[in-house]
Amino acid sequence: MEKKKSMGFNIIKDDSTSGHGGYGVGAISLNNVTPVIIDSEKQEAFIDMGALHARSAVEKGIKMIPNREGVPNGKVYWVVWVTVHRNEKGPYYHGLGACELFIDSEAKRGYKSMPQHVNNMDKSIKGRVIVDIMDEESKKVLRQYLQSYNHEMWDNSAIELKDALRLE
Repeated sequence: MEKKKSMGFNIIKDDSTSGHGGYGVGAISLNNVTPVIIDSEKQEAFIDMGALHARSAVEKGIKMIPNREGVPNGKVYWVVWVTVHRNEKGPYYHGLGACELFIDSEAKRGYKSMPQHVNNMDKSIKGRVIVDIMDEESKKVLRQYLQSYNHEMWDNSAIELKDALRLE
């Protein structure tokens, strides 16, 4: 498995909307969310910040269509919205929200459920762990990537997060 550490995880220190009640209050802050993409065929993971705006490397040049059946030769990728927080021990993985991307690069067609992406990103921000839709091998790749990226953040993470990525 190839390690790509060209980009790092976003870690927010302060809430820019706390205390003032003005513009932006109630908006979702993406300051501490990092998209990790897992190529299920190559069994590798990498950070691609372009995914925050549907412009990841695997989505570029792809026309998204409204149904999965329209992409018969698609390849599965996982976008995992990883939220990082900081506590007295230091930074830790706070939430995970996995979403499927189904891409046929040759046909330049793809499918993704936008509601799933938005909802699972929101759940990750709120500290929930949504990885049950992933296959076991992809969970293993994600676990290994998070552990090797920063072992301290992995150690500081909640047991529920670690348990969700343990193999059956």
